[in-house]
Amino acid sequence: MLFVFGLGYSALQLHLHLPRQDWRVSGTVRGAEKASVLEQSGLDVQVWTGSGGVSVPDGAHWLVTVPPDAEGCPAARWAREAGASAASVTYLSTTGVYGDLAGGWASEWSPVNPQSERAKRRVMAENQWIDLTQGKVRIVRLPGIYGPGRSALDKVRSGEARQIVKPGHVFSRIHVDDIARGLAAMLERPEAHGVFHLCDDLPAPPQDVTAFAAELLGRAPPAQIAFDAARLSPMARSFYAECKRVTNGRAKSALGWRPAYPSYIEGLRAILAAGG
Repeated sequence: MLFVFGLGYSALQLHLHLPRQDWRVSGTVRGAEKASVLEQSGLDVQVWTGSGGVSVPDGAHWLVTVPPDAEGCPAARWAREAGASAASVTYLSTTGVYGDLAGGWASEWSPVNPQSERAKRRVMAENQWIDLTQGKVRIVRLPGIYGPGRSALDKVRSGEARQIVKPGHVFSRIHVDDIARGLAAMLERPEAHGVFHLCDDLPAPPQDVTAFAAELLGRAPPAQIAFDAARLSPMARSFYAECKRVTNGRAKSALGWRPAYPSYIEGLRAILAAGG
């Protein structure tokens, strides 16, 4: 049995990968409308905004995707207050906890150096789960997530795509289907714990991804804009503040996982071929 604190994009993809005869999936969402939609798909859903009680089946494996707040992870606070325990805990975090590495590589053993408030909250949440589980939590640090409905193809089609060029800027990515496959592999190995990266094998500049998406759609790529000349929101600007590459060796060696989409090239092609 799997209980998900935060039935969102990645968790719902995992639900599709788990054998129905072996796994029952339930969890939380923040709104009644989404709960109603998911219940029609056969999921047992509770509305939970991060405070108050939540009913978690005994002996379930936990997947935690809810974002942290100023006090860390809401699910960790609930677990401490309720005295609840799990068969295993998997916490989805971000590679943003490493901060800016000027294009260098972050391994699963690299020290964290959070530089944004969001990343500092993630480190706080990670540490809460480490304390609660006596180190037995699986912390999955994810880079930029893309997939059907959330890819450069959608941005190009909508006319929202921009090619903002910052020399030397690269980052790692992960197709949502590869996240699901990695999480499924972890559920088959409840004894595995520690830090894992689920990411592709080819960190790349964002403008390369946009240009390739345009090529696949038979459209001219958007004009390139220098980073310093681009008018970006604070959130968008923070996206370019950190540059790093991320390894995935531990997931490969410990879980037998391999990305089905080792780069954005295979990933975007597959999304387009499936009608996305």
